[in-house]
Amino acid sequence: MAVTSTTNNHAHGHNGHGNVGLFGLIIGAIGVVFGDIGTSPLYTLKEAFTPHYGLIANHDTVLGILSLIFWALMIVVTAKYVSIIMRADNEGEGGIMALMALAQRTLPKGSKSAYAVGILGIFGASLFFGDGVITPAITTLSAIEGLEVAAPQLHSYIVPLTLLVLVALFASQRFGTEKVGRVFGPITVLWFASLAAIGLLNIGHAPEVLKAFNPVWAVNFFMDHGWHGIFILGAVVLAVTGGEALYADMGHFGARPIRYAWYFFVLPSLMLNYLGQGALLLQYPEAAKNPFYLGVPEWALYPMIVLATMAAVIASQAVITGAYSVARQAMQLGYIPRMLIKHTSKETIGQIYIPGINWTLMIAVISLVLMFRTSTALASAYGVSVSGTMLIDTMLLALVARTMWPKARRWVLPLCVLFAIVEIAFLIANGIKFLDGAWFPVVLGILVFTVLRTWRRGRELLHAEIRKEGIQLDTFLPGLMLAPPVRVPGTAIFLTAQTGVVPHALLHNLKHNKVLHERNVFLTVETLNVPYAPKEKRLKIDSIGGEDFYRVLIKFGFMETPDVPLALMRSCDKGGIHFDPMETTYFASRETVIASRHRGMPVWRDKLFAVMHRNAAPATGFFRIPGNRLVELGAQIEI
Repeated sequence: MAVTSTTNNHAHGHNGHGNVGLFGLIIGAIGVVFGDIGTSPLYTLKEAFTPHYGLIANHDTVLGILSLIFWALMIVVTAKYVSIIMRADNEGEGGIMALMALAQRTLPKGSKSAYAVGILGIFGASLFFGDGVITPAITTLSAIEGLEVAAPQLHSYIVPLTLLVLVALFASQRFGTEKVGRVFGPITVLWFASLAAIGLLNIGHAPEVLKAFNPVWAVNFFMDHGWHGIFILGAVVLAVTGGEALYADMGHFGARPIRYAWYFFVLPSLMLNYLGQGALLLQYPEAAKNPFYLGVPEWALYPMIVLATMAAVIASQAVITGAYSVARQAMQLGYIPRMLIKHTSKETIGQIYIPGINWTLMIAVISLVLMFRTSTALASAYGVSVSGTMLIDTMLLALVARTMWPKARRWVLPLCVLFAIVEIAFLIANGIKFLDGAWFPVVLGILVFTVLRTWRRGRELLHAEIRKEGIQLDTFLPGLMLAPPVRVPGTAIFLTAQTGVVPHALLHNLKHNKVLHERNVFLTVETLNVPYAPKEKRLKIDSIGGEDFYRVLIKFGFMETPDVPLALMRSCDKGGIHFDPMETTYFASRETVIASRHRGMPVWRDKLFAVMHRNAAPATGFFRIPGNRLVELGAQIEI
């Protein structure tokens, strides 16, 4: 069939946020965008001093690791994501799918290079899904592990409590995030303020730690530890997880509020806390077992555990809603089967709930917690997907800069080389942990990638078979009018993805019912590689074969959710058609896919596509076509 839509009453990007001022957007961005990176202090430094790396918390090692963390934040997050990549917005929208669509617009349609960019972007999105599974598990586990510091006898309750929090979080998604979202900002502001305050308190006891800003300490670390010192980057990368989220959520708040929040509040708070943990280690090297919670004053320990758990839930919420957004984009671009999408807010079109994605994520996250059971074990799995996604972002950024930024590319391309070197080092450092858990996001990414590519390729084969077996409209209509069937009142709308071919539903209707409606419309829905379709390009109506037949094309952007009846009603009388909802019947064909050997894809992929096609939400429901105005007719297609 066709693919996706939504109404265009949005306020996105840097253009229109209604009456919300810059300060309000900054607070909102702190609450949603920085949740993932904001919870990294819970586990980053603790992971660096696990036995896995064999490091001792002495003066030079502590300053070396802190210097690596600071410069990783400056190079990857500040320079790459906040300062440069946010320039590569696709009409205000960000994220790897939007960047992929932007890069493909610079290449000839159907070329090998456009195909390669599509493969790259989809693999990056697959890895991003792996990140989305690990983030809720590791952040929630890390937060609740503070109980072990406060009361070691509660150790056995950590995993059950983590599961309880996660189940409650996923179960509450169907109610929407609008009400909860109002308190996200203030809670996260309190979280970052607490990070900064605790950091300052500890820095006061060992100001020596401020020397870590000097990159010489990072260089000395590698000189002291030799070539295998690169492995520590497997822990350092944990400090920059969430960088992709800054770019992905750009459409909700705009680039300027995110930049201001990062430069003036989030980055200083994070670094103060990391430096505070380092100061604690300089005084008490044995605190390496949990430098975050051991640096908290005793009277504030339980409140901090509660606040950390809330921050973890907010970070998880941001990742979950991000997964919904990426899934909707993938549906629109034709990479995953259509799924039921529920809107949870009447005012904000971006607030959606996709039950299929939600419960899949929940099962994966709970399985992860039960498999790994501690944040330290999970940290081994973390990093590969993040590093891979960041490297793909850099490659796509370089392509966009080379083709679309003639002036800026002189300095952006050399920086892309620097970013790539850093991210390849991160990837190697995390790849070493493959057998310790890094296999999980890699396997998950490959599975997701296989599903996405199988669906995309299967649809291409399906449409090719329909075209091959179809009858051309230009020859069919004149022949039909030579011996016209019985005409009945009303308008018949036939949904078709093939603009020049007679829809199967029309042929079956003529064969079985032997009637033709007064007006007949061949409707195709097209998804553009821009976030929102311009109003003037939303609808195109052409008369074909006389007054009774029309070809209608409705266009939607990849960030939109489709509503075909609404789009048709808004076109009232445009092109000479008036669409009366009570006089309109929609006809759709529901193909049954049959897998066959020696055609198209390997037979196992054909069967996988057939299963996905059978279980996909009907295009009619996806396009919001009312069930009481719909007639579906079946057809078997062999691929």
